[in-house]
Amino acid sequence: MNHSMNLTAAGSTEAADTSQAQHLRTLAPRPLALDETGLSRHFLTELMIKHLYDAGLLTLKQLMQRTALAGPVLEVLIEFLRKEVMIDVHGQGFDKRELSYGLTQRGRESAIDAYARSGYLGPAPVPIQRYREVVAAQTVHHTNVTAESMNQLFTNVVLRDSLKQQLGPAMNSGRAMFIYGPAGTGKTYITQKLTGLFTDSCLIPYAISVNEQVISLFDPLLHQPVEETVQAPSLMFDQGYDPRFVNCRRPEVITGGELGMDMLEVHFNPVTKEYQAPLQLKANNGIFIIDDMGRQRATPMEIFNRWIVPMEEKQDYLTLGAGRHFQTPFDQILVFSSNINPLDLADEAFLRRIGYKIYFGYLQPDEYSRIWQQVCAEKGIDFTPELLDFALTQLHARHEVGLRPCHPRDLLGMAQDRVRYLGGDAASLDTQSLSWAWDSYFVSLDADVEMSPNSVTGRNSHV
Repeated sequence: MNHSMNLTAAGSTEAADTSQAQHLRTLAPRPLALDETGLSRHFLTELMIKHLYDAGLLTLKQLMQRTALAGPVLEVLIEFLRKEVMIDVHGQGFDKRELSYGLTQRGRESAIDAYARSGYLGPAPVPIQRYREVVAAQTVHHTNVTAESMNQLFTNVVLRDSLKQQLGPAMNSGRAMFIYGPAGTGKTYITQKLTGLFTDSCLIPYAISVNEQVISLFDPLLHQPVEETVQAPSLMFDQGYDPRFVNCRRPEVITGGELGMDMLEVHFNPVTKEYQAPLQLKANNGIFIIDDMGRQRATPMEIFNRWIVPMEEKQDYLTLGAGRHFQTPFDQILVFSSNINPLDLADEAFLRRIGYKIYFGYLQPDEYSRIWQQVCAEKGIDFTPELLDFALTQLHARHEVGLRPCHPRDLLGMAQDRVRYLGGDAASLDTQSLSWAWDSYFVSLDADVEMSPNSVTGRNSHV
């Protein structure tokens, strides 16, 4: 019985993998001829001789792996380069059966000239028009978020139903959202978990080509390949999807106070002569979170104004050198997160363009208690109702400090640090250790009296 069930499950998994593979081949079929790449012979030969210049000698298989081009395409390029006396054919290995290719003097000179024009060295890029088509076909806005998927995602997270009922429809809407509320109320943590609603993958190109200017797009720090479908270029020319793409989980791009306007434009490195895609291009088919809104290097209005056209038209307009403009898709869920009142950051005209404004406030005592118990279980701390009651009544209520999701983890962790330092049992905490953690965690504004000679009065408050 169990054996039959295992066979059925294995068969279902294999069928799903086959279906996914077929979907990818349909979405981005592998180019088997030069004209199917969307790139010119001149461009591809320059890319090929740069790879040969970099490596010295390469076999056909190695060239396939480096350029992500099929054998028939490379064979056309090799034949052309041989006629132009730019490459030589060499034997390799004991039996001399595997041929390798290297540059002639003329080929090396041409490669140096090619490097002077563009320093890009990687897989062949995807033409911008093909990229637009693939992004549209795998749009993030076709993801259907349901109440069931929201509840499943936040099964072990304390999040009130009213917030789930706002976040879920917002994810389905295709519109930007503004999440705001006091610091420490879980805005960043919750928004980062939203990518868990995406159960599918998407194809990300290594690079795109705009009039044969190459812009690197795939970023290993932001794009996570799906291991089950990772493919290496093989000699089976008619199998697999276009290897100029990587099958990845839907992107999650997060930026905070480091964000500057230059990070939202194509960046050109004059030393390496390479173009790098901006953050929003890397976030296509995924989610782009701008955290700590209002604390960036750029002003809030500069950042907001940058998004007006993309949010309305679902298109972005970027610039290459010499003022050349081009259009890219803007297919992502854009999330602004801030602990500053939205009305202090943007005018009402802009806020109207943001479909959802979602407030994250302080916790209720029962929500705080559930988080407290979760943290105790995670840290191996014995839960006692008396210690929790002390935190609620003698610390939070007495000092008039609102209940935030970050407090249980921070306070219990610091109290545990003290117990370990004193050689005690880290599983058993008392009110003395918790009070010590409270005093170490919060900054009393009474300290202004001692730290600033100009202070006239001190306030008994905590931040």
